[in-house]
Amino acid sequence: MPDLDVRIVDLEPIRVASALGHGSSPENEAWRLILEFARERGIDTGAARFFGFNNPSPSPHSPDYGYEQWMTVESGVEGTDEIEIKEIPAGRYAVTRFRGLEHITETWQALVRWFEDSGLPRAANFCECLEELLTRGEGSPEEWVFDLYLPVGE
Repeated sequence: MPDLDVRIVDLEPIRVASALGHGSSPENEAWRLILEFARERGIDTGAARFFGFNNPSPSPHSPDYGYEQWMTVESGVEGTDEIEIKEIPAGRYAVTRFRGLEHITETWQALVRWFEDSGLPRAANFCECLEELLTRGEGSPEEWVFDLYLPVGE
């Protein structure tokens, strides 16, 4: 993997619909739930942004973990028993882009190493490390493009 191109991004507050998946491959379940929610409500997914993260993270004692998938939504959209609406505060992030789902773990590791060497302060408040999928439904997983967001301090 080549050197990272990292930029600092101030993410504005966003309103999201949140779906949780759990199991040995929870991303698929979380995506299914959020896309079903959008389809049932006529939400234009082409205009939405999609962020996800492990929740809870994998543990060495179990192959199962959780994944939380967010989709940005407009005011007025209401949740369901399975989909929670959340207001996400603004935050500052170190962000890097990469192509190919198979590179996600090594890219996260490289971004964390970059941060540790950067001298930037840690985020004062806990915020999630986010994965934004930029190429939904386009091509194979080897072609998908992601931005990874690591929270940093001001």
